[in-house]
Amino acid sequence: MPFSSVNHSHLTEWEEVLAPQSLGYRIKLLSMLLSRTFQERLEPYGLTPFHWVVLCCLWQEDGLATSSIGERLQQVGGTLTGVIDRMEERGLVRRERDMRDRRIWRIWLTEAGKELEEVLPPIALDIREQAMAGIPEAERELLSRLIDQAIANFS
Repeated sequence: MPFSSVNHSHLTEWEEVLAPQSLGYRIKLLSMLLSRTFQERLEPYGLTPFHWVVLCCLWQEDGLATSSIGERLQQVGGTLTGVIDRMEERGLVRRERDMRDRRIWRIWLTEAGKELEEVLPPIALDIREQAMAGIPEAERELLSRLIDQAIANFS
């Protein structure tokens, strides 16, 4: 039996911030479970959850500048550039220089990228429903607002 001279009596007062009970750990676990499930459902389409969020931006506003997509997704340029490269190779998006400012690249959906708008959102809805099963609508809305507030607290 190992001997420890460390006094652990204070751990009970910290229990709510220690994994696996901590909120951060449980949010990370939920995120991993959602991401894994979504990845599995996107796999037949050769997509990742990161492709999904880029597509979502472009479905809402096609022709965004790469920097605008990065700002909306709070992503650094290098990571986003690689994702857009792969999406372009797959024929989901195309890049064009901005006519007014040649330093800016705009990202446009191709027909294949547009067609996924009919296919992918129902998959996301199914996964959301699976995650929210047993949670009343009012509490779902409250959870969403609380998450938004927690994110805003760090922004």
